[in-house]
Amino acid sequence: MGELAVYAANEALSRGRLNSEAAPNSYRTEYQRDRDRIIHSAAFRRLEYKTQVFVNHEGDLFRTRLTHSLEVAQISRTVARNLRLNEDLTEAIALSHDLGHTPFGHAGQDALAHSMRNFGGFEHNWQALRIVDELEERYPQFRGLNLMFETREGILKRCNSKLAKQLGPVAARFLNEGLIMPPSLEAQVVNICDAIAYNSHDLDDGLRARLISIRQLREYSLFDDHYTAVLKQWPSLSQRRVIHETIRRIIGDQVSNLIETSTATLEALQPTNTESVRNEDEALVNLSAMMYEKHLDLKRFLRQQMYQHYRVRRMAYKARNVIQRLFEAFCNDPYLLPLEAQMEVQRLQGQLGSDNGRARAVADYIAGMTDRYAIVEYERLFNPAELP
Repeated sequence: MGELAVYAANEALSRGRLNSEAAPNSYRTEYQRDRDRIIHSAAFRRLEYKTQVFVNHEGDLFRTRLTHSLEVAQISRTVARNLRLNEDLTEAIALSHDLGHTPFGHAGQDALAHSMRNFGGFEHNWQALRIVDELEERYPQFRGLNLMFETREGILKRCNSKLAKQLGPVAARFLNEGLIMPPSLEAQVVNICDAIAYNSHDLDDGLRARLISIRQLREYSLFDDHYTAVLKQWPSLSQRRVIHETIRRIIGDQVSNLIETSTATLEALQPTNTESVRNEDEALVNLSAMMYEKHLDLKRFLRQQMYQHYRVRRMAYKARNVIQRLFEAFCNDPYLLPLEAQMEVQRLQGQLGSDNGRARAVADYIAGMTDRYAIVEYERLFNPAELP
């Protein structure tokens, strides 16, 4: 890693960890230690069997939360390196940003949020923070992974002001209603690279599943400009390879624009340190206005044509039923839960009260499930022919 910019995150100036630890060896930076703790966590391994849009068993080639997180980390590191930001922190945030996702993608989150509406709510960013702060159990000295402040702050992408008051300093930027202060530049990089990766790779999966078509996509310049150029350069190339090359160029175009636009913004403002970045009214890492509009056009298309496709909606309908029925069953009778989860019910009831504690423990248990484990649990409870 080259010389950091003055406005990059510097662990020498970090707010540190929640729990003090013995001085580590000198082979890794503190943010590298965070990255390694995330990679070795159970929550990270489970991402392999949590999907973006499709249920895990629908096909071996569709993206999972794990492959998405790796792709976001790769793109984010490229951007961070070129902006002279802290690559290690950027990678740690990227690898952990989806840890709190439920099974079945957004359909699962919406169902769990609905079930938790009277018990403190549910949001995957907060759940990711709960995982790294409390739910992972790997170390004798503390619960969670005890990550650095800047990594934890970067994980918390959204938060309402009521919850922010409970979470303390890590959520301080959300305390002013209507004016959310930006996080570190490293977190800003991950936020936009997440969106770039999500759009581009859902295009690939959507075309592979035949939920969307080339004809539809050619109405959008960000796709059509590159698709046309690829066909012109390689007129005899197979359709599959044309799509791969087109999507590769779409990602590259946006990443180049992001680096160039953000470099110009930072050179114009000349932030003197990390705190001056946080005092800005808006993010300093972003696409140009023209590129952002092209990006939004594709995002709107995916929302209307792919995520609302009847096959995706049927999957979402089934996912909501699975999540809601599991939640109701476990809340009505916590003794249906495995013994470790029953112990969590008791622990959280002591912290949050009977109803809220039970609901939160059940939500933690369900959110930690993979797609296929949620289906198995559903079958165990509701299929009379299935053994418990």
